[in-house]
Amino acid sequence: MSISLNTCILILKEHHLLKSSAVQDTVATTMEYVSYDSRDIQTNTLFFCKGGGFRPTYLSMAKDNGAICYVAEQPYPEGKGMHALIVRDVSKAMALLSAAFFSFPQDDLYVVAFTGTKGKTTSAYFLKGMLDQANGGKTALISSVNDVIGPKPEDSFKSSLTTPESLDLFRDMRTAVDNGMTHLVMEVSSQAYKKNRVFGLTYDLGFFLNISPDHIGPNEHPNFADYLHCKLQLLVNSRKCIINAETAHFNEVYAAATTTTNPDSIYLFAREDFENPDLKVPIDFRFASQELDMKETRFKLFCASDKARKLPINGDYTLKMLGDFNESNGTAAIIGAGLAGLNHDQCAKGIRDVTIPGRMQTERTKNHGMVVVDYAHNKASMMALMNFMQSEFNNPKIIVVVGAPGDKGVSRRPGFSESLSAYADKAFLTTDDPGFEDPKSIAEEIDSGIDHSKCDVTIELDRKKAIHDAIAMAGPDDVVLICGKGADAFQKIRGVNTPYPSDIVVAQEVINELEGKKEHFRK
Repeated sequence: MSISLNTCILILKEHHLLKSSAVQDTVATTMEYVSYDSRDIQTNTLFFCKGGGFRPTYLSMAKDNGAICYVAEQPYPEGKGMHALIVRDVSKAMALLSAAFFSFPQDDLYVVAFTGTKGKTTSAYFLKGMLDQANGGKTALISSVNDVIGPKPEDSFKSSLTTPESLDLFRDMRTAVDNGMTHLVMEVSSQAYKKNRVFGLTYDLGFFLNISPDHIGPNEHPNFADYLHCKLQLLVNSRKCIINAETAHFNEVYAAATTTTNPDSIYLFAREDFENPDLKVPIDFRFASQELDMKETRFKLFCASDKARKLPINGDYTLKMLGDFNESNGTAAIIGAGLAGLNHDQCAKGIRDVTIPGRMQTERTKNHGMVVVDYAHNKASMMALMNFMQSEFNNPKIIVVVGAPGDKGVSRRPGFSESLSAYADKAFLTTDDPGFEDPKSIAEEIDSGIDHSKCDVTIELDRKKAIHDAIAMAGPDDVVLICGKGADAFQKIRGVNTPYPSDIVVAQEVINELEGKKEHFRK
């Protein structure tokens, strides 16, 4: 891979990003590597001076290690003797130049993107399972759990961001293409648009699942309007749009889709009994529960409009993933598979056995009720999970272990308080990626908003002990929900990923200790 200085200048001019350039006659004009990390430099590297934590000394290090050109929003003396491209927005420049450096890998992939406050990961895994069934396992995945960019074990790895930095994203897409992948399913976070990680990228299919306040705080979105605006950009940049008609702010969501997409290429879905008299457009797909239990979820999908009936996906479906909320996620994914060319039998076979690490993993114990590990990490997810458990088990005692991350998602904390007050009988507030914040202060903040006449609270910062005590106190008919971390094998503490066994492993060890069981969580 390489990119010439002239190509960089042309691309930046085309997008009105270039403010000035300085070209050195004695320096090579072709870059053979790209990086935004001064520790990751090779000979003839194009280096991006980006991020709130950028320091000029990083440019000096990059230059010493072989960088010959830098892209920045201002000139730096430390870059003397290098080519310099001074731009209006370095994050946008990095996205555009990275795509070009890696030879526009998106052109060789069928790219599907999901956004929403909840359900992105589950929907993405569902769709990958179905596409893999049809294309022989050639579906790449970019998700908040794992990234998959090829068929070999080393091509699957734990993700660090829901949507990677643009340079990393386009590099992984190029690797996926080189590995023979034909499709890419990805989660797109609001931060991906806020930080221009997907700037210039167009999706074949774009999904809008739902919206509720989240990721609002000092280091994220200043307010809900900004959060919603960033989410809507996915629809603006999609060739076909699929929207949950039950989402809040539907009119704004649909209007965003129509700015760049013909209504004939916009598809709506909702539950069978959902009605909205203000809805001015027909709903294309409906779904209805057939059976819900702690073994599997069964539902029926109906093609309700003429354009929907062109897709051969009408029929019954079974999920191993539990919860009525997963019917909506499954419906979205099935529509995506249908638009990608699959039929009902391929979809039904591909989605049936899909599981996601840390999502609705359950263990029925002998004396301590049902233990569930789930990644639920905001109000919407918590409410959906506890509502399902309440209805499924006929108003059981619900015991919840949960914490809130530090340095981000500050707006989630009142939501945790509200959901616990609404459904939980007992809450253990504990540590969950506190970052540079004090985990005790985070727990106390959540506790201050809980109605203690409805929910008894214990603050136990040792997460392992909190899980132990929650399961130990549970009776045979109780439900223990361990929320937030799922399969994460670390705690983010003061900038360090500190090893942690994962909630699944800890819960299983506690169950084994209490009951002498050797079974593993049902996946």
